[in-house]
Amino acid sequence: MRSEDQDGRGAGTEPAPTLDTTAPAADRGATAPTAAEDRGARRAVTLFPLFVLLAGVAGLLSPSSFVGWAPSVPYLLGVVMFFMGLTMTPPDFKEVLRRPGAVALGLAAQYVIMPGTGWLVAKALGLPPELAAGVILVGCAPGGTASNVVTYLARGDVALSVSLTSVSTVVSPLLTPALTLVLAGEYLPVDTGSMVGSILKTVLLPVLAGLLVRLSAGRLVTRAQAALPWLSVLAIGVIVAIVVAGSADALGSAAGTVFLAVVLHNGLGLALGYAVGRLGRLGDPASRALTFEVGMQNSGLAASLASAHFSPAAALPAAVFSVWHNVSGALAAAWFSRRTRPPAEEAEEAGDRT
Repeated sequence: MRSEDQDGRGAGTEPAPTLDTTAPAADRGATAPTAAEDRGARRAVTLFPLFVLLAGVAGLLSPSSFVGWAPSVPYLLGVVMFFMGLTMTPPDFKEVLRRPGAVALGLAAQYVIMPGTGWLVAKALGLPPELAAGVILVGCAPGGTASNVVTYLARGDVALSVSLTSVSTVVSPLLTPALTLVLAGEYLPVDTGSMVGSILKTVLLPVLAGLLVRLSAGRLVTRAQAALPWLSVLAIGVIVAIVVAGSADALGSAAGTVFLAVVLHNGLGLALGYAVGRLGRLGDPASRALTFEVGMQNSGLAASLASAHFSPAAALPAAVFSVWHNVSGALAAAWFSRRTRPPAEEAEEAGDRT
């Protein structure tokens, strides 16, 4: 899993221990984790939001210590995405060929539900332009890598989750700016050309560079994998501190509104993601994967884009989302794991669908 996830993926905006993503997809769909893997995953999911929360508090209490670092945000995100590339392998994309329908449905849900619900939440709460654009931009971002670790903890389809995170990241230079223009353009001017360039430089190129390094120096990368998630956590924490420091003056009056918007946005994404999987007859493990792929976003990318193309205040929803989606994801994963059906039942359902 990825950065906040299990196979030590150091990316998308979160950490993670190690899950065997080299095993056949069928073997990784809903298997029970070992005790060590389970403890490692829960530690990562617990510590990541705590660290990011502390970083945000530091930015709020001492904004002068971080506000001057604003130009470094894209580079910090590039480092995180490079670590994500280091943890990727070609098999991460094999679900596209093995189950194109499930991947297409998950990708469509990701880029329809979260942008749409972000727009609806902004309208329903009457958010001011900068916050509205920030909430919508979070929804238009690709899936966050934390989704992989919580899918694992929820006994979901990890292979599908990993593939969806990878594919949504690859297509983000096209879809994220276009959707932001359509949905957030009424609030703030959106320079799609510049945004495409930002995503290519800070997301796609670093991911591809990391993947190439992984393919050419796999053994060396494997030895370093244990440290990658925590280096990613450090970079994301600094990004959040910078974002909060840049809008510390406005945070006092907007904190409650931003938190409500984030909770509604994330909650709707989680619920609708699961509903799409069930309506699409994908089965329970795959539906759990869609729950987290849809509801959990690459909030580090959203914060970077908002800071660069809108304003520090517009990046606030992404900073809050970065903490909250890990908390809600861990709670949802715990609930799912308690109601996991016996493997024989799941196999029977899968047999009925075929």
